Amino acid sequence: MTAGQDLVPTDPSPTDATPTDPTPTGPAPDDAGPGPRSWRTGNRTLAVLAGVAVLSLVAGLGLSRLVLNPAEAAARNAPPEAGPITVPVESRELSNDVTVRGDVVFDDAVDLRVETADLGERAVVTGQVPEVGATLDAGSVALEIAGRPVLVLPGGLPTYRTLALGVSGPDVLQLKAALAALGIGAGDATSDAYDTATAAGVAELYRRAGYPVPSPSDEASEAVTAAERAVRSAEADVAAAEGALASAGGGSGGAQVAAADAAVRSAERAVTVAQVELDSCAAEGCTPGESARRQAAVDDARDAVGVAQAERAALDAAPDTSGERASLTAARDGLADAREALADAREETVVALPASEVVFLETLPRRVDAVSVRRGGTVEGSVMSVSGATLQVVASADRADAALLAVGATGTAVLDDQEIAVTVSAIEAGAAGGGSADAGGSEGAGSSGGDDAAGAGRSTVTLLPGELTPEQVAALQGANVRVRIPVSSTSGSVLAVPLAALTAGPGGESRVEVMGEDGATALVEVETGLAAGGYVEVAAADGAALAEGDLVVIGAAGAGDGDAPADDEDADA
Repeated sequence: MTAGQDLVPTDPSPTDATPTDPTPTGPAPDDAGPGPRSWRTGNRTLAVLAGVAVLSLVAGLGLSRLVLNPAEAAARNAPPEAGPITVPVESRELSNDVTVRGDVVFDDAVDLRVETADLGERAVVTGQVPEVGATLDAGSVALEIAGRPVLVLPGGLPTYRTLALGVSGPDVLQLKAALAALGIGAGDATSDAYDTATAAGVAELYRRAGYPVPSPSDEASEAVTAAERAVRSAEADVAAAEGALASAGGGSGGAQVAAADAAVRSAERAVTVAQVELDSCAAEGCTPGESARRQAAVDDARDAVGVAQAERAALDAAPDTSGERASLTAARDGLADAREALADAREETVVALPASEVVFLETLPRRVDAVSVRRGGTVEGSVMSVSGATLQVVASADRADAALLAVGATGTAVLDDQEIAVTVSAIEAGAAGGGSADAGGSEGAGSSGGDDAAGAGRSTVTLLPGELTPEQVAALQGANVRVRIPVSSTSGSVLAVPLAALTAGPGGESRVEVMGEDGATALVEVETGLAAGGYVEVAAADGAALAEGDLVVIGAAGAGDGDAPADDEDADA
């Protein structure tokens, strides 16, 4: 069988052919050529062989590039020819900074506690539970316990007793100052006594908070009612005694006086008549008996005059009212006692400030950092943790760096891609900073890093950020940031070269080696200024020239590793 015959397929089912099928069932004739399927298979084989050849060629070329002969390897590993390394003179602004790391925290965090000794088992939280992040200001309600508010007031002295009428002490002075800060009058601000004016101020405080004033006890209210009744009874007794005295000491009326005067005159007329009759007795020749009778009539008339005059004089004399006066005095004393008892009873009902309804915080406003109670729960220990509402950065710096800083100095805090302006607000020597021991130390020149951040040789630097957006506050809270504080800088751009470009002349002068266009070098004397960030300010000395872009030598290539320049940006002078 020929090759052409091998490639021609035969019908595997000759029995299917009908007697009339013209297709032959035997082998193909010898001169039959290859069919379409034979042609396609041959082309595929040629394509595969060509692809393998191309891949082999590419791989060979690649390997030939990786394999070096000894001569090429020696040429590549040979040190470069010796020559100077140059950099251009730059025009730039130099700034010497103190760099520290610090923690961002809210200032002056404290645990808030409520004095609940007077409440006993009733210390149940009934509402006004603040959310974390809420702000507590003077006069605001921090919490509601047993239906009563816990008011926030400014002051450094903690609450330790209920303030009521008659109480005096420094806590009363603190209360008056707090009320005054809210614009509420509280009486004499220099007096440490809680008086009715102070009570009125406390009542106004509750009114502003939207709560009724604390109610007095039932016993106190009943005592006031009883005292008021006693006062009314004593007032009635006084009125009755005053009436009795008026009746007893009012004297005689006009009719009695007129009648007494008439009786005196009538008695005097009777004396006159009796005397006339007695005188006429001698002329008439009266018997001795008649004369004696007439004399007796005169004497009786004269006695009647004396009686009438005495009765008249009695009308002008003051009556004896000692008994009535004694009764009135006793009634008035009873009224005074009743009124004093009423005042004492009312003192117990004057508006007081219960210890369980106020907390004093030294600085306000405050931010709620955490809440330890829930509505329906009881108060035990701290109810919440609050801090100042102002973010601050607390960093640690060694004393050498801290000595370069001053309160009011400004800098930049860097967190991720944000730069935030900060201002130094306090520097405390000899205390550990807020930064961690390995991340809170100074990064400036001469610092020992953060390993001794808690040592006595460090200072705490507190910085306040500028105005922040809510997003920035959220991003900064609890973060550890790097703070850069410029302590000295040039006034604008100056000529500057790397520190490695400076050399010392025989007289101690500073020099730089300048390379010309022809490759020749020349020493140029310069005067140096501020050094910062691995660069130093330079200016050509008198008679010398140095300009921006001039090439200065900072080392030599191919002369050994020891001649290579050190790229140390922390080598600040």
